[in-house]
Amino acid sequence: MVATPNRKWVSDITYIPTAEGWLYLAVILDLYSRLVVGWAMGTELTADLVLTALEMAATRRPLPEGLIYHSDHGTQYTSAAVQAWLTQHGLLASLGSVGDCYDNAVAESFFSTLKRECVHRHQFQTRKEARTVIFEYIEVFYNRERLHSTLGYLSPAAFEAANIP
Repeated sequence: MVATPNRKWVSDITYIPTAEGWLYLAVILDLYSRLVVGWAMGTELTADLVLTALEMAATRRPLPEGLIYHSDHGTQYTSAAVQAWLTQHGLLASLGSVGDCYDNAVAESFFSTLKRECVHRHQFQTRKEARTVIFEYIEVFYNRERLHSTLGYLSPAAFEAANIP
């Protein structure tokens, strides 16, 4: 458990199937509350997807010096552009062990939940439809309503509201 927000963030990318082809989703979660602080969706699996999620997170949250940003060794995360952004903003890059799915367990658990509770309940005809449904899941349901046992059965937003002065 992390004692305060904005100390450790985890990030990962997943694939969402649609009849038009894949939609890629990058997320950033704060380990303190499991709140999705940044996310991005796109049709290409590039570093720009990660940078868009980072920019969203940076507009929503402070970036204290030494904030740890953990991800896997995907080419998007190890790219010069993402590494430069992290350095420029004072974040410490943490890359997981190669081939160790447990190393980024919180992000993997989020994707498992997202797919079980949202994605697998739909057959998305278009990427636009998938974007709308996933936006609503993350911003309306997951961050504000979904209860987490690790948070004393509060939603991420309620946990932060109750525990941050």
